[in-house]
Amino acid sequence: MGWLDALILGVIQGLTEFLPVSSSGHLEIAKFILGDNSLPQDSLLMTVVVHAATALSTIVVFRKDIMEILRGLFQFKWNEETKFSLKIVLSMIPAVFIGLYFNDLLGALFNGQLLLVGFMLLVTAVLLLYADRAKTTDKKVSYIDSIVIGVAQAIAILPGISRSGATIATSLILKIDRSRAARFSFLMVVPLILGEMAKNLIEGKISYESSTLFPLTIGFIAAFITGFLACTWMIKLVKNAKLSYFAYYCAVVGLAIISYMLFFA
Repeated sequence: MGWLDALILGVIQGLTEFLPVSSSGHLEIAKFILGDNSLPQDSLLMTVVVHAATALSTIVVFRKDIMEILRGLFQFKWNEETKFSLKIVLSMIPAVFIGLYFNDLLGALFNGQLLLVGFMLLVTAVLLLYADRAKTTDKKVSYIDSIVIGVAQAIAILPGISRSGATIATSLILKIDRSRAARFSFLMVVPLILGEMAKNLIEGKISYESSTLFPLTIGFIAAFITGFLACTWMIKLVKNAKLSYFAYYCAVVGLAIISYMLFFA
């Protein structure tokens, strides 16, 4: 994979990880357009690197929140920070279960299944349209809510369903405050990304060659910068109920992919 391809993939990952348009779906589309014929290990390594970059950008954006949570946890008391951390853990359970027991099936879905991506983008569009009509409230995330949002995150493993779109939409449908919904959605994914990276490293699925260092660095930097900007922008968009624009985008891209795969591929 060349540096230009890495740059494009990094920008796509950085933008689409936070904007509700499906990062996994857009990465599959980009690989198809760019004719990505790299070895599976190389492709996986680039995917892990750009995901790590977006996880880091999330940590930077929410650094104050994360520091408050850590300070609260080290007090070893049943305080708000401890409760929030428990909710994050609960939200991770469905995705961890799917990842552990359906890993091979998921791998098959991320192998040029563009028709699936197209239909899942339509599902994302419907979710966003419905969520954008949710009324503004001041409700906090409850323990039950965190599990339901976690189920939405697990379903969003499918390429084409936006993780941020699914989790934020589910939160709004549950009548959770918009700012809290965005904050919870972005923070809950960080442990999963880091856990997935650790799992791939332990299992030896990631191979590295010195010749790939430059494109990997380009991809990382591009994903981090665009991820930081997209995360900040998305928080404002959720507060102002602007999700319908992304719903229209997902619908157009989804229909375009379906039409191409059915009539031209």
